[in-house]
Amino acid sequence: MKNSKLYMAAFLMLSMVFVGYQCGSTEITSARLYIQQKNWDKALDVLQKEITKNPKSDEGFYLMGYVNGEKGNFSEMVQNYDKSLTLSKNYEKNIQDSRKYFWAQSFNKGVGLYQRGVKTTNTDSAQIFFDKSIAEFKSAIMIEPDSSDTYKNLAFVYLSKGDNDAAIDPLKKLIEKEKALDGYKFLGEIYYVNGTNLKNQGEDVKAKEEFNKAINVLEEGLKLYPNNSELLLTLSNAYIGADRTNEAIEPFRKGVESDPKNQYYRYNYGVLLLGIEDFAGAEEQFKEAIKIDPEYDNAIYNLGVTYLKWGTYLNKKADEEGKVSDEYKTKYELALPYLEKAVQMKDATAQTWELLGRVYSVLGMQDDAANAFKKADEMR
Repeated sequence: MKNSKLYMAAFLMLSMVFVGYQCGSTEITSARLYIQQKNWDKALDVLQKEITKNPKSDEGFYLMGYVNGEKGNFSEMVQNYDKSLTLSKNYEKNIQDSRKYFWAQSFNKGVGLYQRGVKTTNTDSAQIFFDKSIAEFKSAIMIEPDSSDTYKNLAFVYLSKGDNDAAIDPLKKLIEKEKALDGYKFLGEIYYVNGTNLKNQGEDVKAKEEFNKAINVLEEGLKLYPNNSELLLTLSNAYIGADRTNEAIEPFRKGVESDPKNQYYRYNYGVLLLGIEDFAGAEEQFKEAIKIDPEYDNAIYNLGVTYLKWGTYLNKKADEEGKVSDEYKTKYELALPYLEKAVQMKDATAQTWELLGRVYSVLGMQDDAANAFKKADEMR
């Protein structure tokens, strides 16, 4: 869970409940005593008698709320607090402090359980910790539904658990409440991944619906975070997935024209051009992005991919025309240094090594190709 916060409650709780003893009913007096003794069940019994005798007992409902909170019955706690507040504002400050206290307890437990799930090496145990963490964050939301941090952390637990669809609602809430970058980023990614999976399953219509959802979310996010590279990348990929590449090219081209020193605009425009097989255009944009930021890993990798795809295209075209040409090998040679650098990156995948192996094979570097393919197999 990124940037998790542990919230420590700094509230004086039950000692504050009894500040300013007023004359009350026998039931209220007994309830106070039972609460001091932490005899929650007895306290609930007498408080139930209190509100039965006096349905307008603001203190009775307040104390019932507090006791239910101590018992972990947060739904009943919230109902009792709401009832007390509809009767009067006498205990409003106490109720606000109490809700913050119980929210902090649930939130902290949720964070702790999540961290235990992340640290354990046993998959089944991790799932148990994640489920318990989810339950605590849901309790925290019930207690304080306006806390955006709770929705954020709940979404991250679902993502860590692998339940991406369950993360959608809390991410929507996170966007609704504070227009958070993480909300747009992760929600857009979920829709994009859903679209990709559906497309791979041959569900093209449903896939396009998911890609379009991703586009809507990411475009909204980019209005607030126009230079965020992750939003831009996922958006360009979503446009490609939705077969709306041509629709996206013009705004990305204008973005490059308006801010030519923006490596992210350059990179994402290059991704779109690569998607329509404008290899020369993609080459130009990736080169410019690397010129601006020589350590721009994604641009380096995709420039290598551009040359590889360009070479494959030229080879196929020559075959179709019945020509014998080694022109395609020139593109593979251009791809080599970029892919060799890409496999040294911290996020290099088996696919990257496999692409490098293909280039080595075409260029007759068989020992290097064998080593690259072996590395790819080891990473799978």
